[in-house]
Amino acid sequence: MSAVTIYHNPNCGSSKNAVEIADGLGADVEIVQYLKQPLDEPALRDVLGKLEDPHTDLVRRDSFFKKLGLTDDDVATADQIVAILVEHPRLMQRPLLVAADRALIGRPKERVAELLGG
Repeated sequence: MSAVTIYHNPNCGSSKNAVEIADGLGADVEIVQYLKQPLDEPALRDVLGKLEDPHTDLVRRDSFFKKLGLTDDDVATADQIVAILVEHPRLMQRPLLVAADRALIGRPKERVAELLGG
């Protein structure tokens, strides 16, 4: 089993950077394309328990978020965040890096190397 999992969207520049940084460091990572393999409720709750960032940062506030009519009030609690991301995985912020005891959003890209020990 890999030491770190990178939840990756290959169409995202920041996500591609995270994978490139991991490759450059020779890090033991598992790459999961989360749009093809979305996180379920228990996995999301596990991530939130480890997340070093504010939990609400795990939800992207992009045009799709707005199209759904969502506001910050809709993702204010862990239960709301989990429910929204189970229903709409594309709203998960990426890249997301998850290790045994910590998780972080890989923005800015320097944070990726920090978690991977580079």
